[in-house]
Amino acid sequence: MTRMRLRKFALPFASVALLAALASAPARAGQITLPEQASRALDEIYAGNPDDGIASAQAMEHAQPQSPLGYAIEAEARWWKIYCESCDVQWGMIDAWKGGKGPGSNAYLYLAAKVVRLANEHLASSDTAEMHLYAGMGWALQARLYGLRNDRGKTAHAGVEARKEFLRALKLDPSMADADVGLGLYNYYVDTLSPLLKFLRFFMGIPGGSKKDGIRQLENGMNHGVLLATVARFYLAKNLRTYDHQYEQALSVAEPLTKRYPRNPIFLLLVGNLNAELGRDQAADTNFRAALNAPATDTACAMRVHKIANSFLSKSQQ
Repeated sequence: MTRMRLRKFALPFASVALLAALASAPARAGQITLPEQASRALDEIYAGNPDDGIASAQAMEHAQPQSPLGYAIEAEARWWKIYCESCDVQWGMIDAWKGGKGPGSNAYLYLAAKVVRLANEHLASSDTAEMHLYAGMGWALQARLYGLRNDRGKTAHAGVEARKEFLRALKLDPSMADADVGLGLYNYYVDTLSPLLKFLRFFMGIPGGSKKDGIRQLENGMNHGVLLATVARFYLAKNLRTYDHQYEQALSVAEPLTKRYPRNPIFLLLVGNLNAELGRDQAADTNFRAALNAPATDTACAMRVHKIANSFLSKSQQ
């Protein structure tokens, strides 16, 4: 269990920067207003078409090469390809437990570093919450891949840097719900560490966190975020399952993902996993069969989805 907690301490920071979007979520005062092309690219990613999202993001990069947004969205699309290819089942839970060393990882890290660099260039001339948010995302984009690789040192460093930027964003704009998502993930995961790891965290210079605060911040981001609303929902559901075993609550958080994006196999696997934990075999079978039938342009992802879904379906038929 300690090994699991170490790895999941690494992955959170990864999640911190996930650039998901409920494109239809209304922006509140002071928050980011996404251009239509960005909303479309994010919807493509979360509909289960990351390659289409990459193409749309690259068009944004070409049109506005000095903006970090297009590069961040492209990295987000590439992350979901990496995540899917790394998914497996451990302790009865579907997740990306390890990986991140495939051919797409270098391009992903390059994009993440570029997001930080471009955001800092903007911050050098104008100190804005939006650019601190992008800088935090860029650091956290790096952290989640290092987390998947189980490189704890690099993950912790990038995660702490991300936290600093999210705090700076909220200092300038306390209403920025997307920055709350970043802090919420940090607070939740740090508070799940074992007492020994919490002790070691002090000597590593890693600030503490509160799971209660993390849940509150994730709920705020889930309901009011612009860039991170979908990620907040996905990771809150997954964390409630993994750490708190609150399967019913996790399912209520996760189900809107499959309603909005019914052909995303990753979301279908998560909901199927939760239904299976709750003993709702018929509902779980429906989710897993939908995942099997979901169109996939990524061969490695499709193979992984089929392996996992079929493993659960075979157990339910025994």
